[in-house]
Amino acid sequence: MDVGEGQRLRRALQRALISGSAASVASTLVLSYRSTRDNAAPAGAVNAPSQWVWGVAEGYARAPTLRHTAVGFAVHHLMSILWAVVYERAFARTTVAQDLLGAAATATAAYLVDYHVAPRRLRPGFRKHLNPGSLFVAYASFAAGLAAAAAFDRRRR
Repeated sequence: MDVGEGQRLRRALQRALISGSAASVASTLVLSYRSTRDNAAPAGAVNAPSQWVWGVAEGYARAPTLRHTAVGFAVHHLMSILWAVVYERAFARTTVAQDLLGAAATATAAYLVDYHVAPRRLRPGFRKHLNPGSLFVAYASFAAGLAAAAAFDRRRR
C-alpha cells in the first residue's frame, strides 16, 4: 500500500467512526420504536444481535438487560462502523444525491449480507422482533444516518 492509499484509508476510517455512529444511533432508535410497535418489546430488536455472543436462542430476548441490550447494541454499533468504512471508501462525497445513493447502496448490501450471506448466528436477528416493513425502515434509517453524517461533514468543510 502506498502512502497516498494509506492516508485515504485513514481518512475513511476517521469518517466512518462518525458516519457509522450516526447510522448506528439512527437505526437503534428506529429498531427500538418498531420493536415496541411490532412486538411490544422496546429492547427486543436491539437485543437481537447479542446472539453473536450468547447463541441464536438469545436473540429472542425481549427485556432490557446488560447481557442482551448492551451486547446487542455493541455488536450493532461495531458492524455499523464496519459498513460505514465500506460507504466511506466506495462512495465519493460530492453531492447530496450521491450521498443518498451511496448510503442506500451500502444499506442494501448490509441487508443482503446480513440475511442472505451470513451464517444464522452472525445475522443481526432483527427479524425475530420486526415485521418486514419495520425491517425495511430500520435499514432505511441506517442509510439516512450515513447520508446525514456525510452531508454534515460536507457543510462543515
